[in-house]
Amino acid sequence: MELDIAGDELKSVLNRLRRAQGQIAGVIRMIEEGRDCEDVVTQLAAASRALDRAGFAIIATGLQQCLTDGADGTKPTEDREQMRARLEKLFLSLA
Repeated sequence: MELDIAGDELKSVLNRLRRAQGQIAGVIRMIEEGRDCEDVVTQLAAASRALDRAGFAIIATGLQQCLTDGADGTKPTEDREQMRARLEKLFLSLA
């Protein structure tokens, strides 16, 4: 399945990934500076959530495209069971 992310959706995903990138850089800096463990873990959790949200946004876009492709009468390249299995695997990879 090829993912085609349109303008606003792409911008949102990229913003989330950049935010996570900044948070991870902050975590590295905090560790190097010997900052409090609780503060480090809090920032690490924030970075993890940002990555999860970006992943979920990408999966949601893929689901939307799958539903749209099926609604317009075109035949998908794989059957429903294969698609379901692939989407389930994607969801579980973020769990």
